[in-house]
Amino acid sequence: MVNFVWIYMNIKMKKTILLILAALFLMPYAADAAGEGASEGLKVMSYNIRLGSANDGTNQWALRASATQEMLEDQAPDVFGVQEALDYQVRFIAEMCGYEYVGVGRENGKKEGEHMAIFWNKKKVSMLKWGTFWLSETPEEPSMGWDAACKRTATWALMKDKKTGRKFYFINTHLDHEGKEAQKNGLKLIVDRLAEINPDGLPMVLTGDFNITPDNKALTDLDAKMQSARKIAEKTDSHDTYNGWGRGKGVIDYIYVSGFSSCPEFQTVVKRYKDRKFISDHYPVFARVIF
Repeated sequence: MVNFVWIYMNIKMKKTILLILAALFLMPYAADAAGEGASEGLKVMSYNIRLGSANDGTNQWALRASATQEMLEDQAPDVFGVQEALDYQVRFIAEMCGYEYVGVGRENGKKEGEHMAIFWNKKKVSMLKWGTFWLSETPEEPSMGWDAACKRTATWALMKDKKTGRKFYFINTHLDHEGKEAQKNGLKLIVDRLAEINPDGLPMVLTGDFNITPDNKALTDLDAKMQSARKIAEKTDSHDTYNGWGRGKGVIDYIYVSGFSSCPEFQTVVKRYKDRKFISDHYPVFARVIF
């Protein structure tokens, strides 16, 4: 007599074994897919490019422009902010590296003076609206604030990640190098302005040369609202960001974030480009964030 129960159980066991073997076979591919997903995100950067008109001898802009181009091609940020860039430096990046940009000169709100420009890869990101304000008591017009040594600005942009459809704000600034009140009040103004333009709490990225070290109390208001990518990144470093052409040191360049699910990576870009030890008197700082 045929034992149908035994036959049924035998077939069921074989199917179970086949399913287990199939799962084991597919696990490496699933891991690869997960890895690919984990590697995605928004790549952002802050870069004090060093004033192009500075008398820097063998480090003058004309001799290191191509190194900046090579760095951007290598790091390939989706969005980044520059500090100290004059109009022709901004146009060089746009024309030679293929980035779109917004920003104005701090002296007259047009082309004169340093630009706190924001650049983006139009294949990855779209720009929805933007603006610039001065770090002063009269932020809507070119002006010097508090005890600052010169005019300072912040440029902001509402942007959209094309892959995810997620909107986010990107802000770029350069705080004063001398005025302590200007540093503190400038950051407070930025924090207040962000709350004003971003009532819905969209993710935000703030980049800049703050001219202050991480232990400075001027960061208190900002630290209460956003997080330093250097501090929260899963993979990070403790490298100085200011090099002073080999004569300086200190961490004064920052990427702050809020509203993202994670920050897998932060790095100070110390790699040589065009065989130059320094591409600026500051190292670029880079982070990857996940929506």
